[in-house]
Amino acid sequence: MSGQIHFRRTLRKMAVLFRRDFAVARSYRAAFLLELFETLFGVAGFYFLSRFIESPQLERALPQGGTYFSFALVGLAFFDYLSVALHTFDNSLQDARQNGTLENLLVTQTSLPVILAGSSLYPFALLSLRTVIYLGWGAALFGFPLREANWPGALLLLAASILAFSGLGILSASYLLVFKRGNPLNWAVIGLSSVVGGMMYPVSVLPSWLQQVARLVPVTYALEGMRAALLGHATLRELWPSLGALLVFAAILLPASFAIFFLALRRTKITGTLTHF
Repeated sequence: MSGQIHFRRTLRKMAVLFRRDFAVARSYRAAFLLELFETLFGVAGFYFLSRFIESPQLERALPQGGTYFSFALVGLAFFDYLSVALHTFDNSLQDARQNGTLENLLVTQTSLPVILAGSSLYPFALLSLRTVIYLGWGAALFGFPLREANWPGALLLLAASILAFSGLGILSASYLLVFKRGNPLNWAVIGLSSVVGGMMYPVSVLPSWLQQVARLVPVTYALEGMRAALLGHATLRELWPSLGALLVFAAILLPASFAIFFLALRRTKITGTLTHF
């Protein structure tokens, strides 16, 4: 019984953090709507780029034999989850410092994992809405195939990807907590992932040694699995290698990142630099 009460309280706290972020975004309605409408131009740009560069050789290199437009659109839409995961915890930390609420928030009875998870709900929800619009524009205007996609498998892959990426994001926030600025982890992870993760081209076109590096990056499995689910109509059994790899990343990164964040937080409290930025 006490466990159920604790679970409901945790959900209420996370909902409060989500409503806080939504209220802030709602106060800038024009920017909010323009950001969503901007996705149309991104999708259109990739469609016309794909018409320019597509060739029989390229199409044979693409997984599931799909068009380059479909391949690139999935990469564009879902690579952003890595970027948001790496920046959302940093931004929440910076905003709380600037608003003077960081110290008060961290001394409440709300656990640190709940605070971090709740602060990431709105950015991921907004990104998911933008992703739906990306795919919707692609399907409505440019022939992106949606009807036979494995949506349950895609949702499982998305959840596992967010967990794995969030571990990297919390590590990034740990660095920011201690060193205050100039976070090299974000640059390194996003830069490496954009080169070897398969966002704009198949991993198979990379040199063999870079293909091995790609297997050490979680976004590689996220994009491979998402393309297989959305474009290749893969079954859950066929998606398991990508899903299992992402769960392994999450199982390693999340506990390690929380432990490092606790250590970083403890250090800033001892040195009295928690609210410095």
